[in-house]
Amino acid sequence: MTNVTESASLGGPSRPTGRHGRRRALLIVIAILAVIAVALTGGAMAYAKQFDDRALPGTTILGQDVSGKSADEISALVAEKGEGVSVAVTAGDQEVEVPLADLGVTVDADATATAALDRENSVAEVISSTWSGEHPVAPVVSVDDAAVADFAKSLVPEDKTEPVDAEVTFDEDAQTWNAVPGRNGQGVDPKVLVDTVTQKAPALESFSVEQPIEEIAPAITTEEAEETVGTISSLLEQPMSIQGADDATHEVSAEKRSGWLSVAPDKAGEALAISVDEDAVREWVSDRATDDAVEAKDGIEQIDEDGKVVKVVAEKEDGLKITNTDAVADELIAALQGTTPLEAAFETQKIKAEVNEVDAPKDPDDEKDKKDDDTKDADKKDEDAAKDEKDKDEKSKDEKDKSKDSDEETPADKPTGEKWIDVNLSNKTVTAYVGDTPVWGPRSIVDGKEGNETVTGSFEIYLRYDRQDMTNAAYYPEGHEKYYLTPDVPWVQYFHNGYGFHGAPWRSSFGYSGSHGCINMTVSDAKWLYDWASMGTRVESHY
Repeated sequence: MTNVTESASLGGPSRPTGRHGRRRALLIVIAILAVIAVALTGGAMAYAKQFDDRALPGTTILGQDVSGKSADEISALVAEKGEGVSVAVTAGDQEVEVPLADLGVTVDADATATAALDRENSVAEVISSTWSGEHPVAPVVSVDDAAVADFAKSLVPEDKTEPVDAEVTFDEDAQTWNAVPGRNGQGVDPKVLVDTVTQKAPALESFSVEQPIEEIAPAITTEEAEETVGTISSLLEQPMSIQGADDATHEVSAEKRSGWLSVAPDKAGEALAISVDEDAVREWVSDRATDDAVEAKDGIEQIDEDGKVVKVVAEKEDGLKITNTDAVADELIAALQGTTPLEAAFETQKIKAEVNEVDAPKDPDDEKDKKDDDTKDADKKDEDAAKDEKDKDEKSKDEKDKSKDSDEETPADKPTGEKWIDVNLSNKTVTAYVGDTPVWGPRSIVDGKEGNETVTGSFEIYLRYDRQDMTNAAYYPEGHEKYYLTPDVPWVQYFHNGYGFHGAPWRSSFGYSGSHGCINMTVSDAKWLYDWASMGTRVESHY
C-alpha cells in the first residue's frame, strides 16, 4: 500500500483546492480586460485627434459630407457653391440670368464654416458622432430686400412709362389750391421677386422666377390729392383772428394762411402731408404783438429853483407789454394743423412811465453874456472846422473838439434813464439828457426862420448820415431864387420828415432863427450829438 504523502514528495503532480483556482482565474480575466481597455482608449484618442480643428464625423452642408475638413476647406467649398448659383428671371419679353450677388444675396462662407466646426471635439463626442449619423449645417445666407426690389424695378424697359404721383399746387394769382391728377404707369410689384429669392436662395441651387410687368397705380392718387385740397379749403374757411390789446382784432386772412401752408409727399413718399411754416407764423404773431405794444414814454417837466413845475414839456404815457406772444403763436399753428380751433387773445401788462424833472432855463437876459461867449467859442470852432475840412484831417479836429467840450460838460456820475434830446426853440438851445440829468449843453443853435419854422412835438431819430448833399430840388428847379444845393453837410440826424440836426460850417454865429427848418449847429456840436445819439433816440422840440 502506497502512502499519499510520500507520493507527493517524490515529485508527482499536485492540484489546487477549488477556492484558490477561482481567484486566479478572475485575476487573469481582469488583466486581459485592462489590456483591452488601454488599447481601446488609446485608439479612441488617436481617432479623436484626427478631428482637431476639423468637422466631426456626420457633419454635412446641403447634403454634402464635410467631416474631417478644415474651416478653410469648408469655406472654399461653400463659396464655390454660392458662386455657381444663377437665377433666371423672366420679365415680360426678356429673360436675364444673374448670380445671387446681383440680387443682393450674400453667402457668408466663413460663418458657415464656423458653424460646421462649432461642436465639442472630445473623445466621447467623436465616438458619438461616428455612431449617431448625419449632422446637417445650413449655409449662412442673407438677402437684402431693398436690393432685390431695386433689381426688380430695373427690369422695366425704358420705353415703359413710370407712374406719376398726384400733387397739390397753389395758384398765387388766383389764390386757389388745386389737385393735379396722378397717372398710372408700367412697373413691377417687387414682392414677387423678393419672396422667391428669400425662399430659394439659402438652398444654393440655381432657380428661375417670373417677375410680371404690370400696370402700376401711383403711390399718391388723384383722390388723395383732391381730399387734401378739401382739407385745406376747410382750414381757410374757418374764421381765424387774434384778439389784440385795446379791443383791436387781428384777422388771419385766407391769403395769409395760404402763404404759410405747403403740401409735399411724406418721408415714405406714399401720402401727401400738409406743412405749416412755423417760423413765418411766429414772426407774424410777433409783429402783431409789437403793433399792439406801447412803449412807455416818460414825461418831462421843467421846474424852477423852488421845485415848482413851470412847464410840462411832454406828458408821460404809460406803456403796454404783450406777455403771451409765444403761446398765441402755438395756438395759431395748432389751428392751421387742424388740431384745434383758434381762440387766441393777447394778454397785456401795464408799464408805468416816470416823470423827468429838469431845471427850467434861466431868463435869456441873464444868459446874454454867456451866449456872447458861446458865440465867440462857436466862431473859433467854425474856423477850426473849416481848416480841418480843408486839410481833410477830420479825425484830429474831432479829437480837438472833444477835448474842448469835455471842459464844458458836467454830467452826473453814471446818470440813469432814457437818452433824449431837448430842443428849446425859445432859448435857441439843444441839451442832451439821460433821464433827468443833463449830460451835454445847452448849446446854441439856429432854428427855422419865419415861414420855415422848426416843428414842435415828440419825435425819434429815424435816419442818419455822416455826410449828405442837401437840396430842395424836389420843390424848386435849379435857377429858382429859392433853390439851394449844399454839398457834404456833416453829421445829419433826421427826427421828422426833412427836419433834423446837422453841422453848419457856413455859419459864424448861433442863437437865432434863420434856417430852412433844420437845427443848425457848429460842426463840433453836431459831431458830438451824432456820436452820442443813435437811431430811435427821443427828441422833444418845444417853445
